[in-house]
Amino acid sequence: MRLLLTSDTHLPTRARELPAELLARAQEADVVIHAGDWVDTAALDLLDAHARLLIGVYGNNDGPELRARLPEVARAELGGLRFGVVHETGAARGRELRCAERFPDLDVLVFGHSHIPWDTTAPGGLRLLNPGSPTDRRRQPYCTCMTAVAEDGRLSEVRLHRLPRRR
Repeated sequence: MRLLLTSDTHLPTRARELPAELLARAQEADVVIHAGDWVDTAALDLLDAHARLLIGVYGNNDGPELRARLPEVARAELGGLRFGVVHETGAARGRELRCAERFPDLDVLVFGHSHIPWDTTAPGGLRLLNPGSPTDRRRQPYCTCMTAVAEDGRLSEVRLHRLPRRR
């Protein structure tokens, strides 16, 4: 099962549109996971139109319309793995232990908020993934997204992709 992980699209405040490469990867994926801060329902509708299956949550910048359509935490079994999606996990320091305690029933937790790509494993095996942002790099050198493969209870081919700079 091919996965596309993204977060923090912030449309239309940080970009007018989603990068074409992100939309192309969404069409290639079996599942698209978005970890919140859509900002506009049009971004949700657009990504949903390009995805076979979309799993998303709302973030701290998402208003009532998005919060009515999306949960704060989403869970799904994909490729034999238990996934969770949440926007915020708190400070980087202590993140692995905090998330392992909060989500003891998960194998993989996808999160956003910081716009900083992250890939670590907590004691006990919880894999934490933050794909960064495809539209707002903040202090990062590139806008990013992630892809991965989930099958037979294993997560493989986890890759961070640099997206073209906005024009």
